[in-house]
Amino acid sequence: MPGSAGGCFVSGGSAANLSALLVAREAAKRRAGPGGGGRRFRAVVSDDAHSSVGSTLRILEMGALTVTTPDHRLTGAALRAAIAADGDPSSLAAVVATAGTTNAGIIDDLAGVAAAARDHGLWFHVDGAYGGAGLFAPTVRRAYDGIEHADSFVVDPHKWLFAPYDCAALLYRDPALARSVHRQDASYLDVIHDEPADWNPTDYAYHLTRRARGLPLWFSLSVHGVQAYTEAIEAALRLARETAAEITKRGYLDLIREPDLGIVLFRRRGWDPARYAEWADRLLADQVAFIPPSAWEGETVARFAFLHPHTSMDLVRQILDGME
Repeated sequence: MPGSAGGCFVSGGSAANLSALLVAREAAKRRAGPGGGGRRFRAVVSDDAHSSVGSTLRILEMGALTVTTPDHRLTGAALRAAIAADGDPSSLAAVVATAGTTNAGIIDDLAGVAAAARDHGLWFHVDGAYGGAGLFAPTVRRAYDGIEHADSFVVDPHKWLFAPYDCAALLYRDPALARSVHRQDASYLDVIHDEPADWNPTDYAYHLTRRARGLPLWFSLSVHGVQAYTEAIEAALRLARETAAEITKRGYLDLIREPDLGIVLFRRRGWDPARYAEWADRLLADQVAFIPPSAWEGETVARFAFLHPHTSMDLVRQILDGME
C-alpha cells in the first residue's frame, strides 16, 4: 500500500468492519451523485464472511449479495459471475474478502477479487481479523498476494499477534477519504485539532472516546522484534500441518480439508453432536485444552485453532488418542 495509507486502532474486527464499510457506502453515495443519497447500497460477501460483516450491513442498512462457492473460497471468477447475474449491479458498493476465515482459516482469492473489484468500481475491503497475521510468515505469504490493493484492511493483534484485548488495527488506502466520513465537528472538538494536517485517531472510525490500544502491541514489537512474531506464527502453521498429517494416519478420524493457516477441521467417525460436546467438556474440565466443537456444511465437527507457539505435538496426540 502507499506510504500515505493510515488508520487507527479500534476495539475489534466488528468495529473495524463497521467503520470501513461505512466509508465504502459513503464513497458509493458520492460516486452516484445527487440521486445516490437515499439509495440502498449493497456489498458482495462470501458465505464464509465473519458474522460481524452481516451485522455491519444491517446497521448500515445495506443489502448483501452473497456468493457461495464449493470450496468456501471467494474467487475473482465467482465474484464476476455473481455481478453478471445480478439484477442491480449499480447498487453494489463494496466487496468483502477474507484473509483467513474464522471457522476454517481459508484465504480468499485476494488478487482475483481485487481485479474484479477494480473493474466494477467496488470498494475492496479485506477482513484479516484472524488470518491477517499470516503476512508475517514467509511460508504462506504468497497466499496473500493482492492484499496490497485493498481500500481497507483489518487485522486483530489480540488474536494471532499476541496482544491483549481489545486491539484491532484498521488501515485505509486513502485515509483522507475515511477522515471526511468519520470526522466529528463540534465547537468543543475543533479547538483541539483545527489544522488539516493534524492526525487524530478519532477521525478514522466511528468512535470518539478511545484508549491507547496500540501501545501494548508497539511495546511487544519493540522488545521482541518482528522476527519473533514470524517464528511464532510459523510454529502454529507447522503444528497445523503436522496435526493434519497425524489425523490422516488414524482410521477413526477424517481430515475435512488441508489447513491454509493454523486451523484444522476434522471429524470423529460415528460421533453425534452430543458426543463432541461431551468430549470437549471433558477436555476443559480436566484443564487439558479448550476445543469447542464447530460446524462444517451443517455437520458438527472438531476444530483445532493453533495460536500459541509452544503447543506441542505430544499434547495434540494425547487429545487425538482420547477420541479413539
